[in-house]
Amino acid sequence: MTWSRWLAEQAVRRDDAGLRRTLLPRGRRDGLVDLAGNDYLGLSRDPVVTAAAATAAQQWGAGAGASRLVTGTLDLHVELERALASYTGQPAALVTGSGYSANLAVVTALADRDCLIVSDAHIHASLVDAARLSRAEIAIVPHSDVGAVRAALEGADGRRTLVLAESIYSVLGDEGPLVELAEACAEHGALLLVDEAHGLGVHGPGVVHRLGLSGLSHVVVTLTLSKSLGSQGGAVLGPPELLDHLVNTARPFIFDTALAPAAAGAALAALGVLRDRPELPALVRSRVDDLAHQLGVEAPQGAVVSLPMPSPQAAVAAQAAARAQGVQVGCFRPPSVPDGISRLRITVSAGVAEADWARAVTVLIGVAKEHA
Repeated sequence: MTWSRWLAEQAVRRDDAGLRRTLLPRGRRDGLVDLAGNDYLGLSRDPVVTAAAATAAQQWGAGAGASRLVTGTLDLHVELERALASYTGQPAALVTGSGYSANLAVVTALADRDCLIVSDAHIHASLVDAARLSRAEIAIVPHSDVGAVRAALEGADGRRTLVLAESIYSVLGDEGPLVELAEACAEHGALLLVDEAHGLGVHGPGVVHRLGLSGLSHVVVTLTLSKSLGSQGGAVLGPPELLDHLVNTARPFIFDTALAPAAAGAALAALGVLRDRPELPALVRSRVDDLAHQLGVEAPQGAVVSLPMPSPQAAVAAQAAARAQGVQVGCFRPPSVPDGISRLRITVSAGVAEADWARAVTVLIGVAKEHA
């Protein structure tokens, strides 16, 4: 079979299943209320944050110019790493090009054929890919099942073991049982990796910090700078000796150009805004609770309200109906949903004006009644 024929067949299959995705460019000002992105605190357009991005670009240039181990490590990166570690209560931080690459870096640098990875069934695709690339044995356990994790750890036969979890899971928006997982890992000499992509900012310094798990030698944290901080990039936080190992062995870190100065400057400024304005996370949580109640779904622990749909086609139709009324929401369809149920993905943001938020809620209630 030729490649062109194979690609055409794959496109037809996606169309038949209602799973075709397309890129929809947005203008600088398209008039839509954006409840589809990940700018949870509305900081991507905060004047303090954008001014810091512009200043960093003017002072350091459009790009970092090289990988971190050549000449790409800027004073700005070091300052950002210190600020992230201080805010989250971690001993050290290492900034990466994205949250995706942070997960790839830490898993592939720590795990190999002699290791066991115990993976929650709902972890993000970046952790799934990282586990596969590590070539370690992978034990996938039911979602948030601490008993299954313990059973896997007991069967590790003395191997180095890495447990993968998230603080807030992106689709269902539930909080992982981190305290119990950390206890199980401590008892069995395992390392717990917690992805805080959806926890940082929405829960201030993060769920790991709130639960008193920051700074533990057997708990390592990854996060993204592209959600609550409104910028771009990622980071790994944990013991200095672990981060030193990543600097020397993690291919996604070693061979990638360093984070652009504008992104680093913006993230650093956003951390300052987050420290100074604790009302932003509080507003997000208040809006989450209100919207979930209005839609008749359980309120998530994160900023994303998930509205189940009867089919992929219904989810696409509901998304289009909301957009036609000026509200942009996301759409989760297989294979992006771990349980196979299509959903509208509604991002609650503190950056939406009160009048726009009230109008959006009214639109979403109507869309839910018609399509869900």
